[in-house]
Amino acid sequence: MSEKKEKKFTVSSFLDSKEKGEKITMLTAYDYTTAKLLDEAGVDSILVGDSLGMVMLGYDSTLKVTLEDVLHHTKAVVRGCNRALVIADMPYLTYHISVEETVRNAGRLIQEGGAHAVKLEGGEEILPMIKGLIRAQIPVLGHLGLTPQSVNMMGGYKVQGKSEESAKKILRDAKLLEEAGVFGIVLECVPDRLADYISKSLKIPTIGIGAGAGCDGQVLVIQDMLGMYQNLAPKFVKRYKNIGEQIKAGVSEYITEVKAGAFPQEQHTFKISDDVLEKLY
Repeated sequence: MSEKKEKKFTVSSFLDSKEKGEKITMLTAYDYTTAKLLDEAGVDSILVGDSLGMVMLGYDSTLKVTLEDVLHHTKAVVRGCNRALVIADMPYLTYHISVEETVRNAGRLIQEGGAHAVKLEGGEEILPMIKGLIRAQIPVLGHLGLTPQSVNMMGGYKVQGKSEESAKKILRDAKLLEEAGVFGIVLECVPDRLADYISKSLKIPTIGIGAGAGCDGQVLVIQDMLGMYQNLAPKFVKRYKNIGEQIKAGVSEYITEVKAGAFPQEQHTFKISDDVLEKLY
């Protein structure tokens, strides 16, 4: 008897999870191997985030990431997924110029990359772009609070929504995004009680990152939660494993054995018959 295939997580599953009170799990991935492991572990959604610029390409921010970068990594992630919903980040300047260009760029992530949805940072100022995408039948995940593509305007990576004016703007933007038709909103670096209030004010789910347990789901960068990227150590990250140290220990052991002649051993090699070898002399 064949094993029952697990039901695929979709945009509709986001809304169903909110209605049922079931938390949504999301992690980033940027390659086939990692995506396959996350998918098999049962994560609901995988974000091909523009964070790849920092954790995969070594940039000092996400601003240098291009559409081609995200497209390349999205293709790899999609190949590794059977169940998880794959969401592709739209990089800086791919949705800021016009609705037409936004739809064209997002369309490439869906059509060429195989993503199931796209994510955009911003509120009221990008509503025309979001509405254009939804008219084109492209599902959209919003992103409010700390929006890394606006780091220069914000003056750094700072918690957002601590003042009355800022908190009201995030709440207003969240409601506008919901009205525009997004299927969910990422809330990043927002005070927990504000995020909880926003989550309870919306019919669509919120996905928190540094926004407390009141959100309808959570997302983390995989390299952060597994200790593989140590350039930054955000307060909101819980390190579930320290794979970075394990990788370094394994590589160190490999180097030692190779230099000492201890690797490869007999079980790692292939044989040739004496008769064949003698004919070479």
